[in-house]
Amino acid sequence: MFKRLASLFIALLAVSACTSDKTATAATDPAAAKPATAAPAPTRDWQLGADYFLIDPRVPTTTGDKVEVVEVFSYACPHCAHFQPTMDELKAKLPANAQIVLLPAVFNPQWEPFARAFYTARSLGVLDKTHAALFEALHTQHQQLFSIDALANDFYAKYGVDPKSFLATANSFVTDSQIANGSNLVKAYGIGSTPTLVINGKYRVELTAEKKIGPSEALEIALMLVNKESAAKK
Repeated sequence: MFKRLASLFIALLAVSACTSDKTATAATDPAAAKPATAAPAPTRDWQLGADYFLIDPRVPTTTGDKVEVVEVFSYACPHCAHFQPTMDELKAKLPANAQIVLLPAVFNPQWEPFARAFYTARSLGVLDKTHAALFEALHTQHQQLFSIDALANDFYAKYGVDPKSFLATANSFVTDSQIANGSNLVKAYGIGSTPTLVINGKYRVELTAEKKIGPSEALEIALMLVNKESAAKK
């Protein structure tokens, strides 16, 4: 009975928690957020204010001379899990002068353990090994990883991380500060749903079924904006 209730809990959490409020623009059908397997749609004349949005005032970047591409996500969000292969494709297609930055959102208390896990994994040097794997564990294998203790003992320990060290880092002042700073950035970007891409602190690209912006469209828009920002730096 517990396993059935736990599975129902994570399913409801994942489906209902990809927006910060009921009016945020996000794909409501998880299937709509899956990477397209058919031929990509014809290139559209992407319009500012309709297909992507200006962030005003512009938010300072953290990547120096490189064009910053931020993905705002949560491990709890099924759309983010479906979007992960698109992020891999985006990373492969970015020019050398662009860099991806990951930013976990905390839209509700249930998301906070996943943000703590992200910052802790990055601090301990295991993020590259665990990032995609945690999406897999949650959304494909349906592992019951609802708390920071479960994440430490039942997931990250499998990657050689001592649970005590993991928990000490996860509950540290440094991690508290990172979560607070991340939440301030999410607000400054004007983000109400995940996944969302932010290009160079200046443009916001949202996935939305209503406007038919799915993973392939978001990828195309992001690359267009990266090229635009790259040209502006020359």
